[in-house]
Amino acid sequence: MEQLAGFVIPGIPFGCTYALFAVGLVLTYQATGVFNFAFGAQAYAAAFVYTWATQVHHLPAWMAFVLTVLVMSPLLGLLFDRALFSRIPATNNMAKIVTGLSLFVGIPALLPVIFGNQNLLNAPSVFWNIDRVYLRIFGTPINGAQVTVMVVTVVVLVALVALLRATELGLQMRAATESRRLVQLDGVNAGQVVAVAWVVSSVLAGLAGVLLAPLFAQVQVQDYTTLMVAAIAAAGWAALRSLPVAAGVAVLVGVAEAVLQGYLPTSSWLYSAVLPSFPFIVLTVALLVVPGLRVLDSERDPLASVDPPPPPPLRTVRLPAMDRTIRWGWYILLGAFVISMLTWMPRTWENVFNSGLAFSTVFLSVTLITGMGGQLSLAQGTLAGVGAFTAAQLARHLGFNLLIGGLIGAGLAATVAVVLGILSLRLRGLGLALMTLAAALFFDNTVFNQSSITNGTTGLSLDQKWVAPFGFFNPNGHALFLLALVVLALCVLVVNLVRQGTVGRFLAAMRGSEAGAAGIGINLTRQRLTIFALSGALAGLGGTVFTIQQQVGNAQQWSYELSVAFVVIVVTSGVSTVEGAIQGGIGFVVSQQLLTYLPGRFGGSSLVFVGFAFGALTYAAHPEGVVEYQKARATLRWQQRIFEHG
Repeated sequence: MEQLAGFVIPGIPFGCTYALFAVGLVLTYQATGVFNFAFGAQAYAAAFVYTWATQVHHLPAWMAFVLTVLVMSPLLGLLFDRALFSRIPATNNMAKIVTGLSLFVGIPALLPVIFGNQNLLNAPSVFWNIDRVYLRIFGTPINGAQVTVMVVTVVVLVALVALLRATELGLQMRAATESRRLVQLDGVNAGQVVAVAWVVSSVLAGLAGVLLAPLFAQVQVQDYTTLMVAAIAAAGWAALRSLPVAAGVAVLVGVAEAVLQGYLPTSSWLYSAVLPSFPFIVLTVALLVVPGLRVLDSERDPLASVDPPPPPPLRTVRLPAMDRTIRWGWYILLGAFVISMLTWMPRTWENVFNSGLAFSTVFLSVTLITGMGGQLSLAQGTLAGVGAFTAAQLARHLGFNLLIGGLIGAGLAATVAVVLGILSLRLRGLGLALMTLAAALFFDNTVFNQSSITNGTTGLSLDQKWVAPFGFFNPNGHALFLLALVVLALCVLVVNLVRQGTVGRFLAAMRGSEAGAAGIGINLTRQRLTIFALSGALAGLGGTVFTIQQQVGNAQQWSYELSVAFVVIVVTSGVSTVEGAIQGGIGFVVSQQLLTYLPGRFGGSSLVFVGFAFGALTYAAHPEGVVEYQKARATLRWQQRIFEHG
């Protein structure tokens, strides 16, 4: 009994850390109708600034606490509401998700740009001393930081339940989630009510971040992401509705992890693979069995039908003559690019563009599943990794040429995507995004961390004989460029054929109305699984080409963070067009290379993600992508000058 208690009791404080996040997620969703993917990033930002203020500038802990939790965090929440989410129509669930993901990517990338790259260690505790033991339960010591987390979790939970259920403001918050316009008809300032909810939620995120910082030796975004996923699992079991249920499940998850860690043999596969994936498994089960998660994006606003339809994309109102001119412009640009790559392009930049072509192929999978299929998948980078590692392992153990292995890897990636699609058949929007995020995290912690598959942090170094007789590794040749270009061209052809064919028409009908599409005889399940399979195959092919270009296969190339970032990049460049995927792939690598010429904190890749994240924040206003929108505006002005005014 004492041994069990020795595992259970330390798990309670960890469960309380999950509970703080879970309660914040449920509160935000219940009060604003937004699932705040950026909650963990907000908590990390508060922890980062708090530790930076205390350890670098030696501010007192209480002063840094006030600065981050009571000043910075509420201002950040107010900024999110006023500048972003209040401008998104209640019915536009995709825009809410994309905006949250943009903040998820952008905030951690922005902090090093502002404050510099530095290791932030040993954050001090705000209240009780972390080095002092305050309690012993069954002989298990509980230090000051753990006591703080448990006490604050209980106080926060009681206060929030009282706020939502026993106050007029809480009633107004819940009503504003259903329909802001109906609340306004009753004389309530719905915008102000939602703004208050954002402020409260952001204070809670800042509080969680600062309280948890002392529990980690170093403040790192990965720790807060892990906490975020466990919190999402707990909030999922509460169907994003009940604060007490979310907190209770979060504590159970923390305790279960601690017990499993104590009883599983450290040398076993379960310990190294399944235990780190436990929160993701809990989330997946919740998505499969909790009925409330299947209707998260169901429209509840009775006045939603009065919203005007969105304006058509600017590119759809161009004259046919303008389209022909643009098409010829693309042909000329492509010809100039190919000639340049084969003649005078410096080796460094040739490698950059080769990477861009490979990324463009991966990004085409996002165009397929999101732009054409209307499904938001956060696992496309993972599927690219499945294809890449399959090809590398087949070459390593069976002597397959990487090109043949790449085709097999694309097939396996398509199979994994179909399995994921089958698991997600009843999910839409937010539910599907969470399912694919759980899958990406599961692969990161269970498959891609196995040395037998990825060779650990070193990665799999490719051998020349794996690509024989082709000279892809020849530094003085152009075989790799031709491979990347041919693969991309074939994938572009496939995407265009799908768009113009029966599948593309069916998908367009499904984006308009799934009920209407089903009513005219379209098999929704078949179409969804088809687009999942095609997108998985394209991602797998792109992953293999990128691995050949890098001459090494590394798990970090296809982490879940990059899967999320890929969506943000393509949304910025244009998620509904082939050109958008290519612009995203080339723009991503060119931006990274250009930033290497800048000094200090501006010379890393963080600024690239910040730029694309800010671009994706415009998705609600320009769902075609801000790059595509600006291109369309420029071509329309050109059209007016040339074709309309002679």
